[in-house]
Amino acid sequence: MHFTLKQLRYFTTAGEFSSVTKAAEALHVSQPSISSAILHLEDVTGLQLFVRHHAQGLSLTPAGRKFVLKAKQLLQDAEGLGHYANTLGEEIAGSLKVVGFPTFTPILMPSLMKAFIDAYPEVNIQCDENHQKDLIQSLHEGRYELGLTYDLQIPADIEFEAVIEFPPYAVLNNAHPLAERDELSLKELADYPMVVLDWPMSRDYFYSLFLSQDLEPKFAYKAQSLGMVRGLVGNGFGYSLFNSPLASNLALDGTELKAIPLKDKLRPLRMGIAKVAQLRLTPAAQAFVQMLKTQTTELTDAVFTDKRFHKPLD
Repeated sequence: MHFTLKQLRYFTTAGEFSSVTKAAEALHVSQPSISSAILHLEDVTGLQLFVRHHAQGLSLTPAGRKFVLKAKQLLQDAEGLGHYANTLGEEIAGSLKVVGFPTFTPILMPSLMKAFIDAYPEVNIQCDENHQKDLIQSLHEGRYELGLTYDLQIPADIEFEAVIEFPPYAVLNNAHPLAERDELSLKELADYPMVVLDWPMSRDYFYSLFLSQDLEPKFAYKAQSLGMVRGLVGNGFGYSLFNSPLASNLALDGTELKAIPLKDKLRPLRMGIAKVAQLRLTPAAQAFVQMLKTQTTELTDAVFTDKRFHKPLD
């Protein structure tokens, strides 16, 4: 079976863009070069890698999705080999692409990336944010090697290793009638208007907490960003429930917030590392996972000093 790394690169890029035209533009080559590489790979493997849609681009077949993961891993290994030679034995080098869940990624990842680059300057690390459904899909498609997310609806073909546990807690403004309490129950909160983060899995998780206590929350306001949730709470539109570190007691407009633990026995969310099952991690990814495990608690403590709001996992 004979094919080249260039043909694999043309194929994987076409798979990422679902388009020969866009792949050719991204790689600065002709469209026939992309098409020829795909046809050659299909010929030598005996697989149909794409479904062609007239005037609507391409979509990977089930076999194509599996093949693209192996192809990307081979390309990463080849890139790593090149970096190994160029750095005269510096093994941890190359590129590392990570995707994280948007609630905690802006809080934890920048400082973790800084520490990682300081330790491994030959690694080019990139971190994007995505909601759970798209995050999992991007791992399946091989666009990212690692995902940092919560243990929400993780499919069987994704390996998940929990690193830290975040229990839910209440966030109120200082004028809220319950703001002076040291701890609260969902029963006490349920009669007040709630500001909910209206992302599908986040909304469903917080709603499930009330259902577990036979309660019905009053979803008075919905927001599509944490910044908007914080602003609405800070301006007295209601309380909210959070899991990820608050980091600051100020909303974006300067209004003050207060975090209060919940005394109910509620299911926490576990933040951890997700990757495609059976995927062999590059040395850079392995080093990142190790640093994440050893430094996450320290980083979380730095932005959330009250230990009641997070719990490291062994």
